[in-house]
Amino acid sequence: MINKHGTAKWSGGLKTGQGHVSTETGVLSDQPYGFNTRFEGKPGTNPEELIGAAHASCYAMALSLNLGEDELTADDIQVKSTVSLEEQDDGFAITKVHLDVTAKVAGASEEQFRKAAEATKTGCPVSKLLNAEVTMDAKLVG
Repeated sequence: MINKHGTAKWSGGLKTGQGHVSTETGVLSDQPYGFNTRFEGKPGTNPEELIGAAHASCYAMALSLNLGEDELTADDIQVKSTVSLEEQDDGFAITKVHLDVTAKVAGASEEQFRKAAEATKTGCPVSKLLNAEVTMDAKLVG
């Protein structure tokens, strides 16, 4: 089993408080987050953005693995993961994630690419973690 961690600290109330988030590797180190960065578009990060980055990076790696099963190697894979936070009757919830995937893969047919992209949508570890609808638009270019 591989264990990785992130940390967060928070001070104050919900709307006026301030937090900082860090990753084990230090790639993120005491990055600010708060109500204003999550709901008001102020500078800093937020949980949805971090989940999106984690999902996009996981998907790109997993797609590379799935393409490799057909002996294909991607020249370029670009992934954008849009995480939707919605207010519901019982509070806020992440309700869906949409993946925009563009890949340049020499020698790949549209069918091979689609098969790998769809398998990765449900098979990447972060997709498995998310209890939200995950949709995708995938495009093979070049």
